[in-house]
Amino acid sequence: MTKFQLGDKIPSFTLPTVTGETFSFSEHQDKHQSWHLIVFFRGPWCPVCKSELNDLQESKGFFEGENVHLITISSEKLDNLKSFSEEENLSFTMLSDESLEAINSFDVYYHGEDAPYEDHGAHGEPAYFLVDEKGKLLYQQRQTGPFGRPSTTELRKIVKYIKKNLKSD
Repeated sequence: MTKFQLGDKIPSFTLPTVTGETFSFSEHQDKHQSWHLIVFFRGPWCPVCKSELNDLQESKGFFEGENVHLITISSEKLDNLKSFSEEENLSFTMLSDESLEAINSFDVYYHGEDAPYEDHGAHGEPAYFLVDEKGKLLYQQRQTGPFGRPSTTELRKIVKYIKKNLKSD
């Protein structure tokens, strides 16, 4: 299991997007010298996730103004994510991780068959990673269930706080 410390470089990943492209984090980062907020979510069937993603969409302008790219990842099937993204008019990057590549490399909790309680079948749980333009970790939070995740308002505060208090290299 991978554990990250603040300042560690996060692993790269390559996953399919809901727009039919292949997204490589390292290639994206080379083109966009920006921070990234990587949000793992359970799936479009989760009402808490749906609300959160709509809140992120409403705050997309804030994040763009802070030079933070939003990337969302779910273990859900690509077709289901594509339909969900279109229905909800979500315009940020949404990736399908059916192979669990990113979920495993980021040590996101996966609620599988061996989980201690039943919870809508197998799926990745919410997790949050804020990384700088060099791919170094600035903030992280991992969940083992649907509740207790930071709100979009809290994520906005976290971005502002870290930018204000960031030490120079």
